[in-house]
Amino acid sequence: MTTTPFPYGSWRSPVSSQLIAAGSTSLANVLVDSGDIYWVEGRAREGGRNVLVRRGADGQAVDVTPPPFNVRTRVHEYGGGAATVHRGTVYFSNFADQRLYRQRPGEAPEPLTPEGDLRYADGLVDAARNAWIGVREDHSAGDAAPVNTLVAIDLATGGPGRVLAGGNDFYSSPRLSPDGRHIAFLTWCHPNMPWIGNELWVAEIGADGALAKATRVAGGPEESIFQPEWSTEGVLHFVSDRSGWWNLYRYDRGESVALCPKDAEFGRAQWSFGLSTYAFLSSGRLVCTYTELGVDRLALLDLASGALAPIELPLTEYGDVRAYGGRVVCLAGSPTLPHSVLLVDPVAAESVTLRTSTEIADDPGLRRYFSMPEMVAFPTEGGETAYGFYYPPFNPDYPVSPGEEEKPPLLVLCHGGPTSAASTSLNLRIQYWTSRGVAVLDVNYGGSTGYGRAYRDRLNRRWGIVDVDDSVNGARSLVMRGEVDGRRVVIAGGSAGGYTTLMALATRGLFAGGASYYGVSDAEALVRDTHKFESHYLDSLIGPYPAERATYRERSPIEHADGIDVPVIFFQGDEDRVVPPNQAEMLVEALRSKRIPVGYLLFSGEQHGFRQASNIQRSLDAELYFYAATVFGVKLTF
Repeated sequence: MTTTPFPYGSWRSPVSSQLIAAGSTSLANVLVDSGDIYWVEGRAREGGRNVLVRRGADGQAVDVTPPPFNVRTRVHEYGGGAATVHRGTVYFSNFADQRLYRQRPGEAPEPLTPEGDLRYADGLVDAARNAWIGVREDHSAGDAAPVNTLVAIDLATGGPGRVLAGGNDFYSSPRLSPDGRHIAFLTWCHPNMPWIGNELWVAEIGADGALAKATRVAGGPEESIFQPEWSTEGVLHFVSDRSGWWNLYRYDRGESVALCPKDAEFGRAQWSFGLSTYAFLSSGRLVCTYTELGVDRLALLDLASGALAPIELPLTEYGDVRAYGGRVVCLAGSPTLPHSVLLVDPVAAESVTLRTSTEIADDPGLRRYFSMPEMVAFPTEGGETAYGFYYPPFNPDYPVSPGEEEKPPLLVLCHGGPTSAASTSLNLRIQYWTSRGVAVLDVNYGGSTGYGRAYRDRLNRRWGIVDVDDSVNGARSLVMRGEVDGRRVVIAGGSAGGYTTLMALATRGLFAGGASYYGVSDAEALVRDTHKFESHYLDSLIGPYPAERATYRERSPIEHADGIDVPVIFFQGDEDRVVPPNQAEMLVEALRSKRIPVGYLLFSGEQHGFRQASNIQRSLDAELYFYAATVFGVKLTF
């Protein structure tokens, strides 16, 4: 036990950046094929390479895709749905060339699609017609916007694919009916994002594979549809937010019937492909996850009665829900469990962890240093309430006396999106801070998911205002509670969270410093430069461009550089196509010209989000040292 007093922010901790980076693995794309379970691992120690892994009936997990193959698609830039499996044969998109590959058991991957500017995602195998059906994004027109379509690729001959559905800006979620005679899919057009408004269509599939008699069955410009699925009897199900909440529906005989109306979110914002919140366990029962006040639950739903029976497990976050016989495979986590692949027995309410995103979290010696979050609600502008998760500083080697005069510094975290949410799974990056004596508030500002459509819509035309107000008011509430030192509050975030960070630093006087990870500094430049998927996203967040050009300038941190008079550090990938490096560099130069303490780290080979272990480690340590030297006023001894 350390007896010499050390100020908050300078505590020594075994939760090191090296440990975090070395053990960092992202998990996604859970799939089930007969008795096998698959998932994709993004491995920082392999330079961020994504590997498809199979867990067979013997319980052994083995890599399927060999190096240098990288299972990752760039459709919509955010990807997802990069792999599918059918009877042991794998079909996947390779990041380097974006071609679709087939890998039969025991064989090397072989390309199915030609070289060129085509990308593929979100596919399924139509065995009756020997075809892969999925989303294609065509970038062959050069500087013109890419073309998104639903295509079928003949598995005997390969090729670029035959267009089944086109003409709209985006497509996703193709689902074949059990008899193979119908296909359901989602589609939407600019300026909508899929969580604002999209449509669910059903079409017949002819003997030649062409679609006919396409019919819109749900959705519209102000209704968001999520995850269409066919039951074993061939009845179409989907999630809709027509009630103000993403709830489950059945479409039968031309009618959409709510299965269990509830003020809870059974859907997700579709930032990536392949998301799943429910699956059919039998003809009359499905398993689903839903969110209340930012926390997830897993439940069984009786399709006849609509009765919803929660499965009591000590978990707070679920995703990629798949049926596996009478059991469930999913991604899950909790404040004590990092993002993991779990096998759940829904009747016994028991789970087995098949893979965890960071096995070092199982070390009992390390777990002693973990801070547990408190869900907080606090008043904000307009009489509204906002939410977040507060992590107090904690380290058993540095006991804190009740009534101690010194209060810890506070790091306010702003998630990306902005239509997203703070994770409730164990995050070692947060523990990196709390175990060093820094309190953390992970804010779910207005616009976040998990609280209903009205809460998401709070950000409409008010990005850079509502999110900033909620971040400020969350911090102030902790200062008022006496939890933290109001003179040492910093703010950080990535992507849209980086934008909120920069706007807060430029337009509010609360924060003493901050860190922007690939954040937006010029909204007008972003709307001109960004990729197709988000090219009209700002229509809802700020307003149509160029009609609202003055508002774009008003909401751009670069236009308020004179208002930033505190230290800021920037982190950026040089291959970022979502928020290009010039977004950071414009503001860096403006602050340097004012002689404001500023840091700028540009990482080679990184895109939107850092995947290489060395860069994850360096950015964490750089942010800590920057705050220690410029804001916290402490000396680090390690």
